[in-house]
Amino acid sequence: MLGSVTEADDAVQETWVRLSRADPGGDEDLRGWLTVVIGRICLDLLRSRWARRETYAGTWLPEPILGSDALPDPGAGPEAQAILADTVGLALLVVLDTLTPPERLAFVLHDVFDVPFEAIAPIVGRTPAATRQLASRARRRVQAAPRPDPDLAVQQRVVDAFLAAGRAGDFEALIGVLDPHVVFRTDGGGSGPLARPPVSGARAVADYIMSAGRGFAARAQTTLVNGALGATVAIPGTGTYVIGLTVTGGRVAAIDINGDLAKLAHLGLDRD
Repeated sequence: MLGSVTEADDAVQETWVRLSRADPGGDEDLRGWLTVVIGRICLDLLRSRWARRETYAGTWLPEPILGSDALPDPGAGPEAQAILADTVGLALLVVLDTLTPPERLAFVLHDVFDVPFEAIAPIVGRTPAATRQLASRARRRVQAAPRPDPDLAVQQRVVDAFLAAGRAGDFEALIGVLDPHVVFRTDGGGSGPLARPPVSGARAVADYIMSAGRGFAARAQTTLVNGALGATVAIPGTGTYVIGLTVTGGRVAAIDINGDLAKLAHLGLDRD
């Protein structure tokens, strides 16, 4: 819902406080009451973020989840891994951040958690029919976004080729592994060298990597980022960055570099 570990924790804590202070009434299941309360808290947090982003330099990226924390029990099998990667993957979370707060809430509650529109409507202050339209608009945006390849072995081959081309400074090899419409986004917390507009197109992205990003490729260590193959990069004297890579159709369709200290704090990465 929020794309933020810190904000999600805050929302749960605030819901718990409200539950401890109020009697929802009756002996019915508390899920309905809790859904309304935490939904409204999330809506307030999303609206506050939406207002802050009007002056945010660069791309606002969600907080990443690394390594085994981003996957279910390995015994669950590849299907469960693919479902989770599709649910919390960076590609989906980035698209969700382009939606208005009511659109995001309606879509996530209905399409992910199967909450009926009649229950969502009071949260967003709309009729059930209008709420259905919110979710429908959001769904079209989500369905139009690139979907990550669910096979981690395929992702591994593409990511290895991408990093090898970057380390070697091989422009043509880099072009070959990038989707023609690849998007390169960076988040530096609204300031610094990463606070810049996205770069789009294979040649433009390859040019940028050749001129400014080869150091990242040389120091990259692959890891799971939100259930998909990505990397961490430790730059001496600067800190550690997280790179999310969206592999679609055997090519890299999106590159997301997160260097926002606040969004990486929960990972406990070395910042020296």
